[in-house]
Amino acid sequence: MSIWWSLHLRREAASVPLARRLLLGTMETAGVDPDVSYELSVALTEACANAVEHGGAVDPGEGSQAYRVTAYLDGETCRIEVADSGPGFAPAPGRRPAAPDAEHGRGLRLIEELADHVHFGRTGRGGALVSFDKIIKWRPDAPLALT
Repeated sequence: MSIWWSLHLRREAASVPLARRLLLGTMETAGVDPDVSYELSVALTEACANAVEHGGAVDPGEGSQAYRVTAYLDGETCRIEVADSGPGFAPAPGRRPAAPDAEHGRGLRLIEELADHVHFGRTGRGGALVSFDKIIKWRPDAPLALT
């Protein structure tokens, strides 16, 4: 069985917990192991917070005050994508990791630590795209796990 959903959210801090709660509710209902669900929810929170803070278009207009979250739960993998209309990411060689005691900039590194595969790129319209996958562990009583 596969499940997917997509949200279009305003770039407001209040939208971040909404996305997180929807992901956690979906994972709980499907029967995903709570530890995996928690790790994915933290990574999603960081990606959404990044979109809220940095995701505005350089040329304000339609879509510059919104971002999109899409989650796919398919078989043994969960993929989450967060896309915005911001300037996108610097190429990997130009992106420096944040210092451990930095106030900002640790979110992308945290996503890399929590997910199995991460991609930072640009959307087809030039905005930032964070995509990450994680292998799913299921609870023994999972109603939607593949057997």
